[in-house]
Amino acid sequence: MMQNPTFIRGPFFQAALLIFVAGMLYRLVRVLMLGWSKDNIPPMGSKATGVTQSYLKGLLIWPFIPWVKNTFSKNPVIYLAGGLFHLSLFTIVFFGAPHMLVFKSLLGFGWATIPLPIVDWMATAGIVAMIALLIHRLTNPVLKLISGLPEWLNWLFVFLPMITGYLMTHHLFLPYEKIFGLHVLSVSVLLIWIPFSRISHFMFYFFSRTIHGQEFGKRGVKP
Repeated sequence: MMQNPTFIRGPFFQAALLIFVAGMLYRLVRVLMLGWSKDNIPPMGSKATGVTQSYLKGLLIWPFIPWVKNTFSKNPVIYLAGGLFHLSLFTIVFFGAPHMLVFKSLLGFGWATIPLPIVDWMATAGIVAMIALLIHRLTNPVLKLISGLPEWLNWLFVFLPMITGYLMTHHLFLPYEKIFGLHVLSVSVLLIWIPFSRISHFMFYFFSRTIHGQEFGKRGVKP
């Protein structure tokens, strides 16, 4: 496949994107078809307030701040490295100029991006965070026990696009065309994998935040 870079960048990437969109839509429809039970409990507080607080805590208060959720007394590696990785991935995918141009070619519009040095630093932080998470999973007895092939593949399929993108940006080890092909190939494999894995949880983040916020707000407690 690597001998045909045009195929990787064209038909294969397009097929991967189609599988990703179709798979995520299928999962979304399955969740929506579950429906919601009728709420017969008299509200003790405001659902809207609960939802607002839930989103503020999830989006504005990063999970790796020490005094939030007792992070350092429970599992600092998971919260610190996990929070840094998610922040890094979000920044790279949506605010890196090359990725924004890909979105623009697909959606027909673009948006402002972050300067390359900042994106580069975020990519470095994300790679380091992923390595830390891998070491932690390999050495933590509980995580080792509950980790199977899907968990290792999740890590691998996310790590490969990040490391190949970094190598491509810095022109390291391989000619640019080859590393670019590897990057597109790894992204395509990730797109195909996501609908069939737990990585797809990102689609349901907003559902869970809204539902939990409503429930806490209805009961008049903090989410």
